[in-house]
Amino acid sequence: PTPSAGLTAQEAAMLNLLNQERMRNGLAALQVDDRLVNVARQKSQDMLLNNYFGHTSPTYGSPFQMMRAAGISYRTAGENLAGASSAETAHSALMNSSGHRANILNPAYTHVGIGAVSGSRFGMLFTQMFLGN
Repeated sequence: PTPSAGLTAQEAAMLNLLNQERMRNGLAALQVDDRLVNVARQKSQDMLLNNYFGHTSPTYGSPFQMMRAAGISYRTAGENLAGASSAETAHSALMNSSGHRANILNPAYTHVGIGAVSGSRFGMLFTQMFLGN
């Protein structure tokens, strides 16, 4: 089990779902990177405040630009976004989408940051940021 200190209940629930999925597929659990959590929360908050849903922020640019601006280096990285009423509903939708599923089950990824904010038309906005070094 990955320590989830500092995560909200919905973020911790999503982390557990991600890691259960990875372990079912013979992959190592993702470790929480607190810096990535902060960037993922910033992204979810930005989508809420600026009323958009997409990988490129009008404020901060791409997820990769956001990571670099936060001083995060990586060999490989990716981002999943979901709008849903709960972590469980979001996870189910992501796993039913091949591109999102590929990020969740990417063996090159070792760390994750999850940012969940409430108040959107979906109920909640979830950002998952993955990286591998």
